[in-house]
Amino acid sequence: MKNLLSNIIVPLCLILGLSGNVIAQNISKSNIRKHIEYLASDELEGRAPGTKGEQLAIDYIASYFSKLALKPAGTDGYRQQFDYKYHTNPHDTTGTNAVQKKGSNVLGFLDNGAPYTIVVGGHFDHLGKGHHGSALDKGDEIHNGADDNASGTAGVIELAKFFTENGIQEQNNFLFICFSAEEDGLVGSKHFTNTPTVDIGKINFMVNMDMIGRLNPDTRKLLVYGIGTSPHFTGLIDTTDGRFKYVIDSSGVGPTDHTSFYLKDIPVLSFFTGQHSDYHKASDDIEKINFDGEVDILKFIASTILKLDGKGKLPFTPTKQKQQETRSKYKVSLGIMPDYTADVAGLRIDAVVDGKPAQKAGMAAGDIIEAMDGKQIKDVYDYMNQLASYKAGDTAKVRIKRGKESLEINVTF
Repeated sequence: MKNLLSNIIVPLCLILGLSGNVIAQNISKSNIRKHIEYLASDELEGRAPGTKGEQLAIDYIASYFSKLALKPAGTDGYRQQFDYKYHTNPHDTTGTNAVQKKGSNVLGFLDNGAPYTIVVGGHFDHLGKGHHGSALDKGDEIHNGADDNASGTAGVIELAKFFTENGIQEQNNFLFICFSAEEDGLVGSKHFTNTPTVDIGKINFMVNMDMIGRLNPDTRKLLVYGIGTSPHFTGLIDTTDGRFKYVIDSSGVGPTDHTSFYLKDIPVLSFFTGQHSDYHKASDDIEKINFDGEVDILKFIASTILKLDGKGKLPFTPTKQKQQETRSKYKVSLGIMPDYTADVAGLRIDAVVDGKPAQKAGMAAGDIIEAMDGKQIKDVYDYMNQLASYKAGDTAKVRIKRGKESLEINVTF
């Protein structure tokens, strides 16, 4: 039910005319700053699953959902707790390096009395004090994860406020979810989709936000995953509207929580402002956040959801990657961070990890991988499929573009 403090309800026929002003008035830069400042503060010690810092984040999110009068939608109030095993060595097939961990998703439900529900989500966990295997720096510094993913969590909270208090009577319910243990392999979102607390068949589509806090003010690149997962997404984004330089990806499979919903045949859209040199490092801190940029992104996401609200149950379309093997088992790592927002033919390297095969072979940030052992690499999916064919000790001949020069480099895994 809409919060009793909402404005007078606006009929659906007026939404398109009023939504721009309503969104502008209800997306708050100061709120976003407040949420990220707390979630990415040293007090929370990096929000690693099962820690005191994660519990403080859970309490903060649940308290805000309660203030908005969202219905608790977890298994314990707003919480959906789960146990899982985390493999500290991803190449270990025996399970001897697995440790038992706990996590908890946070869920709030906005009941509009509608037949279907839109899920709005983002993960709130991060890497703690850097002991996590995917940390890209060393030492015991707190990894606050201001962009990854306090920015997305702030987005979930702010959109919960918007849809609760906007005075519009949407034709869908909303389930707002902040996921735990994404960094450990999308564990929280997988747990929800495997043991949902609402009827999963009534979920209309899922909107995900992961790392939306670092919009480059010069390029204004915004990557949108999942455009191919429903025919209603075709033409949804006017790429010439001047708001962003859109990088559109049709696939429903990506390196974050929307993938768990896509694999249950649910249409997905996921928003991302791109990799940066602070990714998975202690330097991912609040002073790097572009708050004005996040406001613009949330306005865009809210308006996109309103465009889709009156279309009924959206049909699902499987994309190319689901028809192939969706997740390969990797025996090796090249040691690079792909640039998911690069508009290039090939895979642009955003960063190279010290001591890994790519760095040892002389590869550098800005290089574009064009082929591996004669197999053309058009995008990150070609790269992942080719990477899965190697084992430790293999040597690959990698063709890269560096500036205007084409080079061949031998990389030994």
